[in-house]
Amino acid sequence: MRISTITNWAYWVTVVLTLLSGGAFIMAVRGADQERDAATTAWKLDEIAEQLQSAAEQTTEDARLYVLKGEQRYLAAFGGAKTQENARQQVIKRMDAGLLTEQERKALQTAETDAERLDAIEEQAVMDYTDGNVDKARAALLSPEHEEAQSGLLSSVTHFTDLVDARAQEDLRAAKEKADLWGLTAKALLALTALVFLSVLYFVLKRRVAQPLLQMSGVVRRLAKQDYTVELLADDRRDEIGDMNEAIQIFRDNGLERDRLDAELRKDRQIKDLILQLMHRLQACQDGAELAPIMARYAIQIFPNLSGHLFFMNEGRTVAVAASTWGAPTRSTLDFPSVQCWGLRRGRPHLSEIEHGDVPCQHLEEDSADGGLCMPLAAHGDTVGMVYFEQSSGASDLLDARVYIELIAENLGLAIANLQLRDRLTNLAIKDPLTGLLNRRSLDENLNRLRREATDLPAALMMVDIDHFKRFNDDFGHDAGDFVMNQVAAIMTDVTGARGTVHRFGGEEFAIVMPGSGKAAVATVAEAIRVAVEKAPITYLGRPLGTVTISVGVAATDSSQPAATLMQRADQALLRAKANGRNAVATDWNVDEGFTQSISRRI
Repeated sequence: MRISTITNWAYWVTVVLTLLSGGAFIMAVRGADQERDAATTAWKLDEIAEQLQSAAEQTTEDARLYVLKGEQRYLAAFGGAKTQENARQQVIKRMDAGLLTEQERKALQTAETDAERLDAIEEQAVMDYTDGNVDKARAALLSPEHEEAQSGLLSSVTHFTDLVDARAQEDLRAAKEKADLWGLTAKALLALTALVFLSVLYFVLKRRVAQPLLQMSGVVRRLAKQDYTVELLADDRRDEIGDMNEAIQIFRDNGLERDRLDAELRKDRQIKDLILQLMHRLQACQDGAELAPIMARYAIQIFPNLSGHLFFMNEGRTVAVAASTWGAPTRSTLDFPSVQCWGLRRGRPHLSEIEHGDVPCQHLEEDSADGGLCMPLAAHGDTVGMVYFEQSSGASDLLDARVYIELIAENLGLAIANLQLRDRLTNLAIKDPLTGLLNRRSLDENLNRLRREATDLPAALMMVDIDHFKRFNDDFGHDAGDFVMNQVAAIMTDVTGARGTVHRFGGEEFAIVMPGSGKAAVATVAEAIRVAVEKAPITYLGRPLGTVTISVGVAATDSSQPAATLMQRADQALLRAKANGRNAVATDWNVDEGFTQSISRRI
């Protein structure tokens, strides 16, 4: 029940009880008045009866004395007493109108009859004495008849007095009981009023208001300090205090929800900041080998409860190979055919082994209950890789992180595609599309670099030309000619190794730059290349193409020769090798400086 209802009820109950107790006190006072009135009435009736009896006795005495002594003073006293007796009788008659009961009225009438009878005897005796009949008068006053009348009067007066006393005592007792009852009722009502007041003070003000408010004040102070872990009152009461407690509960719940949302917002902001940092790093990567470890470094920071792999697709988009790993993934293999992954097949994210999940991918272990997410990396309409995440059994981090993973995957796929596109564009810009060697533009850059650096380290350049190359095109077709160039390019690359870079200069001509190599070293490599080409059996489509030979011109920066003239000097040396019968190596330095030249006989 609400406190306002309780207080209203208590107020009106107190008012009613107060009014009732006041009424009871009034009735008690009236009862006391009635008791006093009954006592007064009884006293008056007793006094009148006593006076009536005394007057009868006095009248009889005066009448006898007058008859016996004949003195006039007794006659006067008899007349006065008679007058007083008549006056009292008139008072009794007036009282008979409303103060006497029926029985008392009859007793009074009997007393009046007896009094009249006695008065008649005495008055007759007085008259007889006055008339001179002294003996008759005396005989009448001393006769048995007079005695009987006097005794009857005294008896009737006594009976009337007893009746009046009995009734007076009964009235007094009833009035007293009534007054006592009303007094007790008034006291009980007053005590009940006090009890109600004290109950309101204790149960309402103390138990239902003061104590809960004291407890709630501590709760409110802690909530004001944003301590939302405080436990509220376990009270299901439906009153104002209950409303306040419910409002505080709502405030606490809102505070907890706000803290939860703030924590989620901070976590979301932190994750997005890390993702933004990752995006910046990915955009600055130069190749996939640099990109993969950066992805692993940031993935473990963004998703500390998840582990996984970053897969790159091969050129044919048939195999996915793990480029980096974070955490401790256990389900997926490190390389697998693309058809084993439902995500790569469909080009869409694929969940495996999650509650109500999809069909597990074939590259995952089937006996594991851990969840796995395959997120294809696509850009420009091409799938360039896949990012894979997995979680421990029963966790929900994978589902919660899916939005962020999709955001990372979108930018990661674009970054990988851009790197691959840049690699392809770079290859187109610096490499020969037929042989895969560096092209003329790369050769010019390398030579310009040698000119700019101008170090004390030696450098050398070989110019190579395939002898009589036109005959391969004429005799076997241009495809066979292209095949010969590829074979010669492969041999030069294998023999040169890491000591230099092989370029296709144009047509069937090649150039080999060897920084850090002196005359003897470059001459040895040139001769090794010439011999390797000459001895290589070259067959195209099952047909032997015959012996292939090359002519080589070598130039070096030893003996203070400048790097700026390497191309001209190597080209002049190549012309001399061709002029000397081809299948030869010619250098631009003199014989007395260690010149060696080997010329093979023409085939």
